[in-house]
Amino acid sequence: MEIRFKSKASIFDVLVTLVAAVLSVGIMLYGVVHFGLHVAWPELVLNLFYIACLVMMGLYFFKIGLTTKQFNYWCSLCLGVTVLLRDILFAPPIAIYPIRLACLTLAVALVLMLTYFYARKEWETYSKRNLWMICIVDMLIALLYHIDIYLEPGDEFTAYMLTEIWIRPTITYGLVACFVKEQNEAQNMEPRV
Repeated sequence: MEIRFKSKASIFDVLVTLVAAVLSVGIMLYGVVHFGLHVAWPELVLNLFYIACLVMMGLYFFKIGLTTKQFNYWCSLCLGVTVLLRDILFAPPIAIYPIRLACLTLAVALVLMLTYFYARKEWETYSKRNLWMICIVDMLIALLYHIDIYLEPGDEFTAYMLTEIWIRPTITYGLVACFVKEQNEAQNMEPRV
């Protein structure tokens, strides 16, 4: 079976993302079983999108039926839907107003960044800095949720929420790392004039 990336650093980035995300999704699926579907059904819906991203990442890594454009489009669409559902439409209750406002603002910015990325005609020319900004904004959202969870009283859901918060930034990191590596390899393969 042929793999897409040849350098050890590229393979490491993708494998770390896959392992971390698979473990996180597994923990969340266990949480759905443990707490029951009537309580944790929103997590199951989000996990379906995360699982779709992981499957696409695996297919892309092993060069099975996905082009770079398809991979980036569908993964970004899945991530955008999870941002829209989890952070904008059905945002978790946050007691501290500035954190809630910052999370909502960053979530809207993230959806706009993902939309702008694919609205461009020449999406391949999107800079690495802009791609990493998508990942950084997603990590900032997760960090703010993490801080809020520690500031509020904990319960039996706390450990699962802390896991669920970091699934999407992990997948976003993998998406950005895959695209940046693909850009690097495409530039290295171009004939020099």
